[in-house]
Amino acid sequence: MKILLAEDDYATRKFMSGFLSKYGECDVTVDGMEAVDAFLMALEDEDPYDLVCLDVMMPVMDGYQALLGIRNLEKQKNIPKDQEVKVIMTTALNDEQNVKMAFELGCTIYSGKPIDQARFEQAMKKLNLI
Repeated sequence: MKILLAEDDYATRKFMSGFLSKYGECDVTVDGMEAVDAFLMALEDEDPYDLVCLDVMMPVMDGYQALLGIRNLEKQKNIPKDQEVKVIMTTALNDEQNVKMAFELGCTIYSGKPIDQARFEQAMKKLNLI
């Protein structure tokens, strides 16, 4: 599995990259702009990501903007809805408004922080990623 992680917090980035690396190749970015750029490069190389994990609160471009950018790139490339990348939003913002906005923008799963490894693995299994 090919995974893209966008996380600006060093400790969380280190933890998540170690955790996700058990399941495949994990590329790491530190903001939403880098994530969208990495996603585009993977599409252009015809080696797309299977999973994108986006933190919501990041500098330059936040997770919502990055998610919108990723979904727009998929539309431009005419990727069918059932073949869109799975996106898990990771954030401490667990209020109804943030969760609703994430799903409206096209996230697949919304995971609160701190990350519970067992629940995160259950989410990945639900998406047929592991």
